[in-house]
Amino acid sequence: MSMRGLDDRVRLFGELDGNLTHLERGAGVALHIDGDEVVITGQAQHVAIAAAALEALLKAARGGSDVNSLDVELALRAARDGVEADAPEGSLATTRRGRPIRARTPGQRALVEAVNNHTLVFAIGPAGTGKTFLAVVMALAALRAGRVHRIILSRPAVEAGEKLGFLPGDLQEKVDPYLRPLFDALGEVLETQAVTRAVERGQIEVAPLAYMRGRTLADSFIVLDEAQNTTNEQMKMFLTRIGAGSRMLVCGDITQIDLPAAVESGLVAAARMFERVEDTAVVQLGDADIVRHPLIRRIIDAYQRGKR
Repeated sequence: MSMRGLDDRVRLFGELDGNLTHLERGAGVALHIDGDEVVITGQAQHVAIAAAALEALLKAARGGSDVNSLDVELALRAARDGVEADAPEGSLATTRRGRPIRARTPGQRALVEAVNNHTLVFAIGPAGTGKTFLAVVMALAALRAGRVHRIILSRPAVEAGEKLGFLPGDLQEKVDPYLRPLFDALGEVLETQAVTRAVERGQIEVAPLAYMRGRTLADSFIVLDEAQNTTNEQMKMFLTRIGAGSRMLVCGDITQIDLPAAVESGLVAAARMFERVEDTAVVQLGDADIVRHPLIRRIIDAYQRGKR
Protein backbone atom coordinates (compact mmCIF):
# COMPACT_ATOMS: atom_id res chain seq x y z
CA MET A 1 0.00 0.00 0.00
CA SER A 2 1.64 3.24 -1.13
CA MET A 3 1.65 6.80 0.19
CA ARG A 4 2.00 9.86 -2.00
CA GLY A 5 4.21 12.06 0.13
CA LEU A 6 5.51 13.22 3.48
CA ASP A 7 2.25 14.92 4.48
CA ASP A 8 0.30 11.69 4.01
CA ARG A 9 2.82 9.85 6.17
CA VAL A 10 2.75 12.42 8.97
CA ARG A 11 -1.05 12.49 9.13
CA LEU A 12 -1.35 8.70 8.87
CA PHE A 13 1.41 7.55 11.22
CA GLY A 14 0.75 9.97 14.07
CA GLU A 15 3.19 10.98 16.78
CA LEU A 16 6.07 8.50 17.09
CA ASP A 17 4.22 6.22 14.62
CA GLY A 18 1.62 5.63 17.32
CA ASN A 19 -1.18 4.92 14.85
CA LEU A 20 0.79 2.12 13.21
CA THR A 21 1.51 0.58 16.60
CA HIS A 22 -2.20 0.75 17.47
CA LEU A 23 -3.10 -0.84 14.14
CA GLU A 24 -0.57 -3.64 14.62
CA ARG A 25 -1.91 -4.51 18.07
CA GLY A 26 -5.56 -4.17 17.06
CA ALA A 27 -5.28 -6.36 13.96
CA GLY A 28 -2.63 -8.79 15.22
CA VAL A 29 -0.22 -8.10 12.34
CA ALA A 30 3.23 -6.67 11.78
CA LEU A 31 3.74 -3.50 9.74
CA HIS A 32 6.92 -2.07 8.32
CA ILE A 33 7.72 0.72 5.90
CA ASP A 34 9.57 0.06 2.66
CA GLY A 35 10.04 3.42 0.95
CA ASP A 36 6.52 4.67 0.19
CA GLU A 37 4.99 1.26 0.83
CA VAL A 38 3.41 -0.13 4.02
CA VAL A 39 3.99 -3.89 4.13
CA ILE A 40 1.63 -6.01 6.25
CA THR A 41 2.54 -9.50 7.41
CA GLY A 42 0.57 -12.01 9.46
CA GLN A 43 -2.31 -14.45 9.12
CA ALA A 44 -4.31 -13.90 5.96
CA GLN A 45 -7.53 -12.97 7.77
CA HIS A 46 -5.74 -10.47 10.00
CA VAL A 47 -3.85 -8.99 7.06
CA ALA A 48 -7.11 -8.44 5.20
CA ILE A 49 -8.60 -6.57 8.18
CA ALA A 50 -5.47 -4.46 8.63
CA ALA A 51 -5.33 -3.66 4.91
CA ALA A 52 -8.97 -2.54 4.82
CA ALA A 53 -8.51 -0.37 7.90
CA LEU A 54 -5.27 1.09 6.58
CA GLU A 55 -6.88 1.91 3.23
CA ALA A 56 -9.63 3.87 5.00
CA LEU A 57 -7.10 5.70 7.18
CA LEU A 58 -4.90 6.53 4.20
CA LYS A 59 -7.93 7.93 2.41
CA ALA A 60 -8.57 10.19 5.39
CA ALA A 61 -4.92 11.31 5.50
CA ARG A 62 -4.96 12.10 1.79
CA GLY A 63 -8.06 14.22 2.42
CA GLY A 64 -6.11 16.31 4.91
CA SER A 65 -7.38 14.74 8.15
CA ASP A 66 -4.98 14.07 11.01
CA VAL A 67 -5.56 10.44 11.96
CA ASN A 68 -5.59 9.48 15.64
CA SER A 69 -5.99 6.31 17.69
CA LEU A 70 -9.77 6.60 17.76
CA ASP A 71 -9.85 6.73 13.95
CA VAL A 72 -7.73 3.57 13.93
CA GLU A 73 -10.12 1.81 16.33
CA LEU A 74 -13.17 2.77 14.26
CA ALA A 75 -11.48 1.71 11.00
CA LEU A 76 -10.59 -1.67 12.51
CA ARG A 77 -14.14 -2.08 13.80
CA ALA A 78 -15.57 -1.38 10.34
CA ALA A 79 -13.09 -3.78 8.72
CA ARG A 80 -14.01 -6.58 11.12
CA ASP A 81 -17.71 -5.98 10.48
CA GLY A 82 -17.11 -6.13 6.73
CA VAL A 83 -18.27 -2.59 6.00
CA GLU A 84 -16.40 0.26 4.38
CA ALA A 85 -15.23 2.83 6.91
CA ASP A 86 -16.21 6.39 6.12
CA ALA A 87 -13.38 8.90 6.02
CA PRO A 88 -13.50 11.43 8.88
CA GLU A 89 -15.43 14.51 7.86
CA GLY A 90 -14.72 18.16 8.53
CA SER A 91 -14.48 19.23 12.14
CA LEU A 92 -17.39 20.75 14.04
CA ALA A 93 -14.99 22.56 16.35
CA THR A 94 -11.63 22.08 18.05
CA THR A 95 -10.81 21.18 21.62
CA ARG A 96 -8.85 23.48 23.92
CA ARG A 97 -5.79 21.46 22.90
CA GLY A 98 -6.41 22.11 19.21
CA ARG A 99 -7.71 18.65 18.30
CA PRO A 100 -10.54 18.55 15.73
CA ILE A 101 -13.96 17.43 16.92
CA ARG A 102 -15.76 15.41 14.26
CA ALA A 103 -18.79 13.17 13.92
CA ARG A 104 -16.89 9.89 13.67
CA THR A 105 -19.53 7.19 13.22
CA PRO A 106 -22.65 6.74 11.06
CA GLY A 107 -24.85 7.34 14.10
CA GLN A 108 -23.03 10.52 15.06
CA ARG A 109 -23.22 11.81 11.49
CA ALA A 110 -26.96 11.05 11.46
CA LEU A 111 -27.30 13.03 14.69
CA VAL A 112 -25.49 16.08 13.29
CA GLU A 113 -27.59 15.95 10.13
CA ALA A 114 -30.80 15.64 12.13
CA VAL A 115 -29.93 18.66 14.29
CA ASN A 116 -29.11 20.69 11.17
CA ASN A 117 -32.48 19.87 9.60
CA HIS A 118 -34.97 19.65 12.48
CA THR A 119 -36.09 21.89 15.33
CA LEU A 120 -36.49 19.05 17.85
CA VAL A 121 -34.22 16.00 17.92
CA PHE A 122 -34.09 13.03 20.30
CA ALA A 123 -30.70 11.26 20.54
CA ILE A 124 -30.96 7.85 22.19
CA GLY A 125 -27.99 5.58 22.74
CA PRO A 126 -25.73 3.83 25.24
CA ALA A 127 -22.89 5.33 27.23
CA GLY A 128 -19.84 6.34 25.26
CA THR A 129 -21.60 7.30 22.01
CA GLY A 130 -20.80 10.99 22.47
CA LYS A 131 -24.40 12.23 22.75
CA THR A 132 -23.78 14.86 25.41
CA PHE A 133 -20.43 15.98 24.04
CA LEU A 134 -21.72 16.39 20.48
CA ALA A 135 -24.78 18.22 21.79
CA VAL A 136 -22.60 20.76 23.60
CA VAL A 137 -20.27 21.13 20.61
CA MET A 138 -23.18 21.73 18.21
CA ALA A 139 -24.70 24.23 20.65
CA LEU A 140 -21.43 26.17 20.84
CA ALA A 141 -21.10 26.10 17.04
CA ALA A 142 -24.61 27.55 16.68
CA LEU A 143 -23.83 30.26 19.24
CA ARG A 144 -20.55 31.22 17.55
CA ALA A 145 -22.26 31.34 14.14
CA GLY A 146 -24.95 33.66 15.48
CA ARG A 147 -27.77 31.21 14.79
CA VAL A 148 -28.81 31.41 18.46
CA HIS A 149 -28.15 33.96 21.20
CA ARG A 150 -27.71 31.58 24.12
CA ILE A 151 -27.26 27.96 25.15
CA ILE A 152 -29.44 26.26 27.75
CA LEU A 153 -28.07 22.99 29.17
CA SER A 154 -30.25 21.04 31.57
CA ARG A 155 -30.47 17.72 33.39
CA PRO A 156 -32.98 16.15 35.78
CA ALA A 157 -31.60 15.86 39.31
CA VAL A 158 -32.52 12.20 39.71
CA GLU A 159 -30.76 10.05 42.29
CA ALA A 160 -28.81 7.15 40.79
CA GLY A 161 -28.62 5.04 43.93
CA GLU A 162 -27.66 8.01 46.12
CA LYS A 163 -29.80 10.38 48.15
CA LEU A 164 -29.72 14.03 47.16
CA GLY A 165 -30.70 15.20 50.62
CA PHE A 166 -27.53 13.79 52.18
CA LEU A 167 -25.26 15.91 50.00
CA PRO A 168 -23.77 18.93 51.82
CA GLY A 169 -24.66 22.57 51.11
CA ASP A 170 -27.63 24.54 49.86
CA LEU A 171 -29.87 23.55 46.94
CA GLN A 172 -27.48 24.83 44.25
CA GLU A 173 -24.55 23.02 45.83
CA LYS A 174 -26.63 19.84 46.05
CA VAL A 175 -27.51 19.86 42.32
CA ASP A 176 -24.06 20.93 41.08
CA PRO A 177 -22.77 17.30 40.94
CA TYR A 178 -25.64 16.43 38.59
CA LEU A 179 -24.67 19.27 36.25
CA ARG A 180 -20.91 18.63 36.36
CA PRO A 181 -20.87 16.43 33.19
CA LEU A 182 -22.27 19.36 31.21
CA PHE A 183 -19.54 21.66 32.52
CA ASP A 184 -16.98 18.94 31.72
CA ALA A 185 -18.19 18.88 28.10
CA LEU A 186 -17.96 22.67 27.89
CA GLY A 187 -14.47 22.50 29.39
CA GLU A 188 -13.27 20.28 26.54
CA VAL A 189 -13.88 23.11 24.09
CA LEU A 190 -13.59 26.31 26.15
CA GLU A 191 -11.14 27.45 28.80
CA THR A 192 -12.60 27.64 32.31
CA GLN A 193 -12.45 31.44 32.25
CA ALA A 194 -14.33 31.53 28.93
CA VAL A 195 -17.08 29.30 30.33
CA THR A 196 -17.34 31.52 33.42
CA ARG A 197 -17.59 34.69 31.32
CA ALA A 198 -20.24 33.14 29.04
CA VAL A 199 -22.28 32.10 32.07
CA GLU A 200 -21.96 35.57 33.63
CA ARG A 201 -23.08 37.22 30.36
CA GLY A 202 -26.06 34.86 30.10
CA GLN A 203 -24.83 33.25 26.89
CA ILE A 204 -24.62 29.85 28.58
CA GLU A 205 -26.98 28.62 31.27
CA VAL A 206 -26.57 25.26 33.02
CA ALA A 207 -29.49 24.44 35.27
CA PRO A 208 -31.56 21.56 36.66
CA LEU A 209 -34.68 20.61 34.75
CA ALA A 210 -36.90 21.96 37.53
CA TYR A 211 -35.62 25.48 36.74
CA MET A 212 -37.21 25.32 33.28
CA ARG A 213 -40.83 25.42 34.44
CA GLY A 214 -42.79 28.49 33.37
CA ARG A 215 -40.15 29.79 30.96
CA THR A 216 -40.22 30.43 27.21
CA LEU A 217 -36.78 29.84 25.67
CA ALA A 218 -36.45 31.81 22.42
CA ASP A 219 -33.38 32.11 20.15
CA SER A 220 -31.68 29.35 22.12
CA PHE A 221 -29.99 26.01 21.57
CA ILE A 222 -31.55 23.90 24.33
CA VAL A 223 -30.09 20.58 25.45
CA LEU A 224 -31.68 18.15 27.88
CA ASP A 225 -29.23 15.47 29.01
CA GLU A 226 -30.01 12.22 30.88
CA ALA A 227 -33.57 12.57 29.59
CA GLN A 228 -34.34 8.92 30.35
CA ASN A 229 -34.78 10.07 33.96
CA THR A 230 -37.66 12.44 33.22
CA THR A 231 -41.28 11.55 33.82
CA ASN A 232 -43.88 12.09 31.11
CA GLU A 233 -45.01 15.28 32.87
CA GLN A 234 -41.46 16.63 33.09
CA MET A 235 -40.77 15.85 29.44
CA LYS A 236 -43.95 17.60 28.31
CA MET A 237 -43.05 20.61 30.46
CA PHE A 238 -39.57 20.77 28.96
CA LEU A 239 -40.60 20.34 25.32
CA THR A 240 -43.19 23.09 25.60
CA ARG A 241 -40.54 25.60 26.72
CA ILE A 242 -39.25 25.96 23.16
CA GLY A 243 -39.69 29.43 21.67
CA ALA A 244 -39.16 31.18 18.34
CA GLY A 245 -35.73 30.72 16.76
CA SER A 246 -34.74 27.86 19.07
CA ARG A 247 -33.52 24.31 18.54
CA MET A 248 -33.86 21.53 21.08
CA LEU A 249 -31.81 18.36 21.49
CA VAL A 250 -32.92 15.72 24.00
CA CYS A 251 -30.32 13.06 24.90
CA GLY A 252 -30.59 9.90 26.93
CA ASP A 253 -29.82 6.22 27.42
CA ILE A 254 -32.94 4.11 27.93
CA THR A 255 -30.85 1.26 29.37
CA GLN A 256 -29.95 3.41 32.41
CA ILE A 257 -33.28 4.60 33.78
CA ASP A 258 -33.15 5.53 37.48
CA LEU A 259 -36.88 6.20 37.91
CA PRO A 260 -39.05 3.95 40.10
CA ALA A 261 -40.06 0.79 38.24
CA ALA A 262 -43.71 1.85 38.02
CA VAL A 263 -42.89 5.21 36.37
CA GLU A 264 -42.57 5.34 32.58
CA SER A 265 -39.58 7.25 31.26
CA GLY A 266 -40.56 10.46 29.51
CA LEU A 267 -37.86 9.79 26.91
CA VAL A 268 -39.23 6.34 26.04
CA ALA A 269 -42.73 7.76 25.62
CA ALA A 270 -41.57 10.82 23.65
CA ALA A 271 -39.46 8.76 21.23
CA ARG A 272 -42.53 6.66 20.53
CA MET A 273 -44.87 9.63 20.08
CA PHE A 274 -42.58 11.91 18.06
CA GLU A 275 -41.13 9.39 15.62
CA ARG A 276 -43.30 10.70 12.76
CA VAL A 277 -44.05 14.26 13.87
CA GLU A 278 -43.08 17.00 11.40
CA ASP A 279 -39.84 18.92 12.12
CA THR A 280 -38.73 16.35 14.69
CA ALA A 281 -36.30 13.43 14.45
CA VAL A 282 -35.41 10.44 16.61
CA VAL A 283 -31.80 9.26 16.18
CA GLN A 284 -30.88 5.85 17.58
CA LEU A 285 -27.18 5.33 18.32
CA GLY A 286 -25.85 1.85 19.00
CA ASP A 287 -22.80 -0.10 20.10
CA ALA A 288 -21.09 0.68 16.78
CA ASP A 289 -21.18 4.39 17.71
CA ILE A 290 -19.29 4.02 21.00
CA VAL A 291 -16.19 6.20 20.74
CA ARG A 292 -15.24 6.99 24.33
CA HIS A 293 -13.07 3.91 24.91
CA PRO A 294 -13.04 0.43 23.33
CA LEU A 295 -13.64 -1.11 26.75
CA ILE A 296 -17.03 0.67 27.05
CA ARG A 297 -18.42 -1.50 24.26
CA ARG A 298 -17.21 -4.67 25.99
CA ILE A 299 -18.65 -3.54 29.33
CA ILE A 300 -22.08 -2.96 27.79
CA ASP A 301 -21.93 -6.31 25.97
CA ALA A 302 -21.05 -8.06 29.25
CA TYR A 303 -24.05 -6.55 31.05
CA GLN A 304 -26.36 -7.43 28.17
CA ARG A 305 -25.17 -11.04 28.28
CA GLY A 306 -25.67 -11.09 32.01
CA LYS A 307 -29.37 -10.17 31.65
CA ARG A 308 -30.08 -13.18 29.40
